[in-house]
Amino acid sequence: MKTTLICSLLLAFFLILSRYSTVAQPFDYPSANLSTTWTNNASAPHSVSFTDGSTVRAILLRGSFGPRFACGFYCNGTCDSYLFAVFIVQTNSGSGIVQPAIGFPQVVWSANRDHPVKLGAKLNLNEVGDLVLRDADGNLVWSTNTAGKHVAGMQITDTGNLVLFDSGNAIVWQSFDHPTDSLVPGQKLFEGQKLIASVSSTNWRKGLYSVEVTNKGLFGYIESKPRRVYYKYLVNGSDGSEERSYVRLFNGSLALFIHSAEPSPPDGSIPLPIASSAQYMKLMPDGHLRVLEWQSGWRVVADLFGVRGRRL
Repeated sequence: MKTTLICSLLLAFFLILSRYSTVAQPFDYPSANLSTTWTNNASAPHSVSFTDGSTVRAILLRGSFGPRFACGFYCNGTCDSYLFAVFIVQTNSGSGIVQPAIGFPQVVWSANRDHPVKLGAKLNLNEVGDLVLRDADGNLVWSTNTAGKHVAGMQITDTGNLVLFDSGNAIVWQSFDHPTDSLVPGQKLFEGQKLIASVSSTNWRKGLYSVEVTNKGLFGYIESKPRRVYYKYLVNGSDGSEERSYVRLFNGSLALFIHSAEPSPPDGSIPLPIASSAQYMKLMPDGHLRVLEWQSGWRVVADLFGVRGRRL
């Protein structure tokens, strides 16, 4: 009798312990399988509204407790139109999106900036491996065009790269190859790619300013006719690498690999503050290339076009 009572008490204790341990475990959702569909509606899971007028509906989220990368539907302002985007949000230990009064989502990539979608829009990772965004009326808005390329799934990485991968975990498609107006630490901007600023914080269409890398250096352009250079950082020398010229955002610098490539030292470097938390770089609607960092709120910690180069 006594033995039975002791066993019952022990069993009850371990059940309670197990329940609380499960609650304490971090819960993120960084990947998805084929034949998965997400709908942009107010009842969608992981939907959070912020005091700046923005709303996110996270589809994938990587990590917990602090600034973390997620992807999903995003709006700001009247929220009558939405981006499918990668953004940074604040999370608690259970990967819940928190701090709606100061932890405003920071969009670092978007798929459909020139074609926002409405409530009822659907994102589908279909059975043939294509990631497809359709508006509420069913019209095709955007696609990765990866059908038949042996895609096995989708994930958001620790570095904020949205990736479609095959059964061997090789990358088939990645958002890093299609930058919009921002770079995250570790990301490269290659010759032939552009950062293009939005018109404003609530009008995401391509604006007047762009940033490019060439075999001569880093340039800022006003997209007029003809377009004009308003910033340049020139790098002398001759090409010693078969890789395209690029810049890469590091913790502490924007490194220019114009005539060389890693692991060689960069051909030039723009110094940046060492990050104490999450950081990213964004080409603003006013043409400034700024670095933002989470410091109990998002703060501008550097303006790259005020360093070394010449603003014209």
